[in-house]
Amino acid sequence: MAAARAPAIRLYAPQDSCPVKKTPEQIHYNMSRIRGKDTGIELALRRELWSRGLRYRKNCRGIQGTPDIAFPGAKIAVFCDSEFWHGRDWEERKETIKSNRDYWIPKIERNIERDAEVDEALRREGWVVIRFWGEDIDRRLSWCADIVETNVRGFVADRSGRR
Repeated sequence: MAAARAPAIRLYAPQDSCPVKKTPEQIHYNMSRIRGKDTGIELALRRELWSRGLRYRKNCRGIQGTPDIAFPGAKIAVFCDSEFWHGRDWEERKETIKSNRDYWIPKIERNIERDAEVDEALRREGWVVIRFWGEDIDRRLSWCADIVETNVRGFVADRSGRR
């Protein structure tokens, strides 16, 4: 007979406690662990697409902007953008940045500009550009995968003359 599992223990900070301020070294360590590829949102979307029989390239450097997921034959580039790094609701969110504002605000605004430049360049070359926010992938994975699948399958149908 299998041993009974102990229940999960959740620890909560007391309501009246103040947050502990991190040292610059702790912040540096945390920031150094942020991944640029194979993030949780990318892995989730890739697994869903793979389970649907869609085959793709990941982090394809030969395509401008290095899309997280690419279908080179169909010229479809998929980007999985996190809310912070790519500036979702930026006008509201930038007011919440408290530390090192002189660094973070221009950095994220440049990321937003670069995303627009990449989108424009890829579209000029005939690519379909699809961008998802991480929150959308987390909450509506099937919907995101449906959008990608519709575009890929639509290309295949057009190419084979079927519709």
